[in-house]
Amino acid sequence: MTESFRRDGEYPTQQFPGTVHHGGTQGAYPPPPSYAPEGPAPDGGHRPRRRAKGPVALLTAVALAAAAVGGGTAYAVQELTGKSSSTSGSGTNVVPTSQRGTVSGVAEAVSPSIVEISASSAQGKATGSGVIITGDGEIITNNHVVSGASNVKVRTNDGKTYNAKVVGTDSKKDLALIKLEGASGLKAASLGDSDNVKVGDQVVAIGSPEGLTGTVTSGIISALDRDVTVSTDGGQQQQQQGGSGGGWPFEYGGEQFNGDTGSSKTTYKALQTDASLNPGNSGGALIDMNGNIIGINSAMYSPSSSQQSGGGSGSVGLGFAIPVNTVKADLADLRDGVKN
Repeated sequence: MTESFRRDGEYPTQQFPGTVHHGGTQGAYPPPPSYAPEGPAPDGGHRPRRRAKGPVALLTAVALAAAAVGGGTAYAVQELTGKSSSTSGSGTNVVPTSQRGTVSGVAEAVSPSIVEISASSAQGKATGSGVIITGDGEIITNNHVVSGASNVKVRTNDGKTYNAKVVGTDSKKDLALIKLEGASGLKAASLGDSDNVKVGDQVVAIGSPEGLTGTVTSGIISALDRDVTVSTDGGQQQQQQGGSGGGWPFEYGGEQFNGDTGSSKTTYKALQTDASLNPGNSGGALIDMNGNIIGINSAMYSPSSSQQSGGGSGSVGLGFAIPVNTVKADLADLRDGVKN
């Protein structure tokens, strides 16, 4: 059956097989509608069109709402509540479209969410990095950055300095949560999905190596699920400041690097990257090219001064990060103040 349309104001005709039409003199018209066609308005004007009701209208509204949620959850939360919040999911695009896929675009978008941490204890002072996850100042970092600290200070990307308290620590995963005092309106990072990371993906690292705030390096994901062993002792933070080991204690493949890890240590699965990491990058961010945090930088291999002829130690492209999904799974316990 086919359908043809006549002049404005006439009903369409339905043509059935075997029916002959000559200039509209023959043919089969459709049955009359179940309601009387609307004529012109009494005043000669046009009647307003009827709005769709029922399931069709409902589905349309739901589709629009879903699109809004899927495309801008963090924005909606900020607009409705006045607070920024971290987001979760690999589909979030933090970097503006015009700069997507560029290191400079990632750096500009994410740097405001990365901080420098100075932790003081009876043994001395350590410097590390951290990632802002809420607008009121919750920050994720490594346990070994703040372990044993009696005083913690944080400097944000805009140069402001805050006092911070340690909320919770997990030495087995080398993670810690700290909270700034009197902070608000900070830019929270977007937490991605480390299960979607593939070898060869481009990444950006941001942190404060050797106290150089906001340093940006780039590279790729070199390997997945590396078994990395680090010390859980508070004294580890002194070695990352250039002690005799040349960096924080670290084991991989049955070998020890940058000093003895001691008897208290933990092993976790890590992302490996060739993005340059140095002492002070601990607790900083490993980021995908859409601006999502996919890991917390935690360890790096660099030969000690006795193993090279050129003086001090430095990065040789073997860095490791705790997958962000490990962070997200541990976050509730850290917020509850668990310290182990």
